[in-house]
Amino acid sequence: MATTPARELSSINFQSMLGGPLIAVVNAQAQAAMSTVNFIKAVGFKPGDASDPTAAQTGDPIYVKFKYPKEVAPFQPAQPARISGITMTNPGNGYTAAPQVTIGAPPQGGAQATVSVSLGAGGSLSISLTDPGSGYTAAPQIQIGAPPTGGTQAAATATFAAQTAAVPAQYQTMMLEVPILTMLPIPFIRIEETTIDFNAKITSVEESKTDDTFKIDNNLDATVKYPPLFAVATVNLKVNTSYQRNSSSGAKVDRTYSMAVHIRAVQDEMPAGMEKMLGILEDAIKSQPAAA
Repeated sequence: MATTPARELSSINFQSMLGGPLIAVVNAQAQAAMSTVNFIKAVGFKPGDASDPTAAQTGDPIYVKFKYPKEVAPFQPAQPARISGITMTNPGNGYTAAPQVTIGAPPQGGAQATVSVSLGAGGSLSISLTDPGSGYTAAPQIQIGAPPTGGTQAAATATFAAQTAAVPAQYQTMMLEVPILTMLPIPFIRIEETTIDFNAKITSVEESKTDDTFKIDNNLDATVKYPPLFAVATVNLKVNTSYQRNSSSGAKVDRTYSMAVHIRAVQDEMPAGMEKMLGILEDAIKSQPAAA
């Protein structure tokens, strides 16, 4: 009797076929989580005190320490003798337009300084330095024109800065401590998608074959003798017949099973607790003088 394909399919253990890969995926996810835990404990923290049961699983964070030069005072280029600014000792009043302002020339033919004049409330003046000039050895005199309608004349003085030499930049050796967990990519592997393709193909074939064979064999022998008085004839006839019938039947079943499992794993986002811990460790980054 031929095998029924439906009966064959019903005998397949689909719970094992399809549930096995899913269980393997769950176990793989659990192993990935434990790998993350072991990585954090082994790389980010020192081993705890095994003699203390309460501290056996904890330890201080591992820091990366290195030294670097830090600029504490910038480079100051050399400065020639110059006028460094203008100070208004009296802004005056009653001015309707900017008066003429004259600054004394340098004693040895250098570049004369220049200023800009602006009017304020009540006709007061404000004078600012636009070009410090060169060649001055002392603060020059500043002459300001009087207001046209008898107001108060403004007055200002120049501030002189002597020549200064260049001052090199100053550096201090600092030591920086950074938690190593904030410098390394932490593996958070998550299985995002699992696809199971299972194909079962059952082909049932019945065969029936019948062969008929019929065979006839004959043989005829004739002999004639002539003695002295009369002739004698002898005849022999042989006939053989055979009949053969062969019948065969059978059933042929072909079974083909295939399974394909597609798994897509991605780097998961950092858990909120781990992100909070790294934030605390980042706040612990400190820079201090190496001598300290």
